[in-house]
Amino acid sequence: MIYDIDRETAPREELEQLQLTRLQALVERAFANVGFYRRKFEEAGLLPGHVRNLSDLKYLPFTEKQDLRNNYPFGLFAVPRENVVRIHASSGTTGKATVVGYTHRDVRNWAQLMARAFMAAGVHRGDIVHNAYGYGLFTGGLGAHYGAEELGATIVPISGGGTKRQVMLLRDFGATVLCSTPSYSLFLHEAALEAGISISDLPLRIGIFGAEPWTEEMRHDIESKLGLTALDIYGLSEIMGPGVAMECAVAQKGLHIFEDHFLPEIINPVTGEQLPPGETGELVLTTLTKEAQPLIRYRTRDITSLNYIPCRCGRTHVRMTRIKGRSDDMLIIRGVNVFPSQIEAILLETEGLAPHYQLILDRKGVLDTLEIQVEVDEKIFSDEVRHLQRLETKIQGNIKEFLGVTAKVKLVEPKTLVRSEGKAKRIIDRRNG
Repeated sequence: MIYDIDRETAPREELEQLQLTRLQALVERAFANVGFYRRKFEEAGLLPGHVRNLSDLKYLPFTEKQDLRNNYPFGLFAVPRENVVRIHASSGTTGKATVVGYTHRDVRNWAQLMARAFMAAGVHRGDIVHNAYGYGLFTGGLGAHYGAEELGATIVPISGGGTKRQVMLLRDFGATVLCSTPSYSLFLHEAALEAGISISDLPLRIGIFGAEPWTEEMRHDIESKLGLTALDIYGLSEIMGPGVAMECAVAQKGLHIFEDHFLPEIINPVTGEQLPPGETGELVLTTLTKEAQPLIRYRTRDITSLNYIPCRCGRTHVRMTRIKGRSDDMLIIRGVNVFPSQIEAILLETEGLAPHYQLILDRKGVLDTLEIQVEVDEKIFSDEVRHLQRLETKIQGNIKEFLGVTAKVKLVEPKTLVRSEGKAKRIIDRRNG
């Protein structure tokens, strides 16, 4: 059963007992089969038998992305390499790639979890899913692909790129579900208009968007332009890929973390201390069922909070709020902490702006500077220069008032900022070179 009534609507007590059983088994396997974890446990004076209840989780060591890089490529595998049927990896653009392995059961679980996610979004067997997530070593494309097949929907494995062709196939195949990054969906909208096609007139009814942070304001923009219901999906390759959490179409009030497979907690990103439910901090995940490469207390660096109140859709699994940003993407401008998503929210609330922007960080002398380049809507670009200058001043004032940051705002012509067919590049940091 794909929509697992017993698991997804289980009472909290029953769910926590399952989590404890799986956590204890995980710790035993990791200690016995992964040298990295055995050393970490011994350094902390811990043995697997010390995990007697879920509250003992806080005593276990963290795992960080650098640990995966330090053990490149297969040093964190908990099974013989010949039992690994698939390998995914990050691009490695900021260092060694992070490698993730999957057993046959891991791949099967992943497909079923992605099918769960699709069902939470309202996708069914009769749907045609246009999958514009990248295929290959990136987990997004294949994760969504096998989930749609598990559900019994028709999958169109278009991957990224070829935007004009994507628009034609959206029209010709009559896709009803779009999977992509939120920024790429807006790129598709632009390309469709240039081809004389309005995506809002196509059969598309659901958009499942992830792989980059996005705001509620961008959701409204996507829904108004593409004429669909835009839903948030969350995952990360180190843990599994997409399908760790999914927003339900019924409530659209947070993303359900599939807690029978992933044990979440929120910590203070500076001290590492656990925070109580409802407080905002860094999301930490423990894989409860991963065979090939189990991870204990993996620091995602994603900033969010957890809501344990059962959802009106009937699911009892905890909901995480939309990702606010990453702890390592937080901008510090003259001592003020700012997330790009906070700037995005102000920009998208301003009439006359397009949802395409870049944040350019620089340094003059000893002071950091922030320039925000944002495209204006074609309707107002032809307005007099004085009007555009007033709009720049208004945006600068709003950013100063609400975020406490002084920024230069530069309005640019429509379609001048570089579009991405994957994750949007929002930040250009020129401070160190």
